[in-house]
Amino acid sequence: MENNIFKLSVEELKEIACSLQKKISQGLQEDGVEIRCLPTYINPKTDIDKGKVLVLDLGGTNFRATVVEFSGSEPKVHEGIKKNLEEIMKSIEGYSREKLYAEMANLIGSLKLDGIKSIGYCFSYPCESTLDGDAILLYWTKGVTVKGMVGQPVGKPLMQYLNEHVEKAEFTNIKVINDTVASLFAGCTDNVSQAHIGLIVGTGTNMAPFFPANKISKLNPEYKEKGLIPVNLESGNFYPPYLTIVDDKIDKYSDTPGSQRFEKAISGMYLGRLLEFIFSRDEFEANFDAEKLTRIMSYPDMYKNKYVQAAQWVYKRSAQLVAASLAGLIMELIATFEIPIKDIRLTAEGSLFWSEDHKGEKNVKFKSYKNLVMDELYNLLREFGHPEIVVHVEKTDHANLIGSAVAALS
Repeated sequence: MENNIFKLSVEELKEIACSLQKKISQGLQEDGVEIRCLPTYINPKTDIDKGKVLVLDLGGTNFRATVVEFSGSEPKVHEGIKKNLEEIMKSIEGYSREKLYAEMANLIGSLKLDGIKSIGYCFSYPCESTLDGDAILLYWTKGVTVKGMVGQPVGKPLMQYLNEHVEKAEFTNIKVINDTVASLFAGCTDNVSQAHIGLIVGTGTNMAPFFPANKISKLNPEYKEKGLIPVNLESGNFYPPYLTIVDDKIDKYSDTPGSQRFEKAISGMYLGRLLEFIFSRDEFEANFDAEKLTRIMSYPDMYKNKYVQAAQWVYKRSAQLVAASLAGLIMELIATFEIPIKDIRLTAEGSLFWSEDHKGEKNVKFKSYKNLVMDELYNLLREFGHPEIVVHVEKTDHANLIGSAVAALS
């Protein structure tokens, strides 16, 4: 491929940002639109002194269960257990909810649960939050399907199952949040910033900010006067302008044609597939993902020049699209908040966002993904007339676990 079909001009990136801003604004007022803007009915506490929580994390098909303990200034995340449940969650025949619960209960039973009453559940699939802190699964993504769960509560049935099948389990409370909202909660202890954003750029992608409750017309009336409320945008479903014919092919042959177009253009699960479609007659190694794509850029002398060049194009466009999405969200925050926004705390999670040069060849010359995103974001903010805004990007270890524990104790 001689021409870079993934190249985006500043004007095109601005148009993408404006498109997302418009769709976020629509999602705050209407249900069932492209950017769902799902309110999470949990007000996170920022001053938890003491508490112990069982935290569950189902991200993709990797399941983790651990105990998070608050005692002092920093929460302690115990080692816990991990297991890949892909065989269950991506099986052709589609396993039942009970099969998934049984696997989870078996793992949870190995933990010390004495005295623990609360569960924080980080569930990384599109859900509608309920007033009691639970959530209703809207649909599966990432190629996952487990029968009997769509349209049903995520938390309480699991808590009941654990109480019945795990020795010494006496849980009385469960809170379910998205991984993006968990990252948002983990970073919201900062009282200096006027706005906070949780961002995921890994296997998938999504964003979650706080919005003023009184500016969300579709919000449950009980929450109209609650100040700020966390909102899970489900921004991976954004359909931005200026996607390419390669993006169309990726979407056409995916498990979910027509949806998650933004995610399919930028996330770690799909970047390798973009390269495979560009060179459809060539052979690539199995499970060719973003990590393997960055290896091509890190060790350019080991690969064909056309692969290195195309990998750089795909990688850079992904970062630019993330920057444009952040710019669009920030523009909507500026329009919605009644106070001036000059300082924003961005808690970012995901292997792609924090990917670095493999430090292989001496002639490697490409920016880290985070720096590409932030440089482009600041450029777009200047273009939109907001050079005064400072965005502090933070990496918090175990953000999804800590944020879920905060939710359980809030």
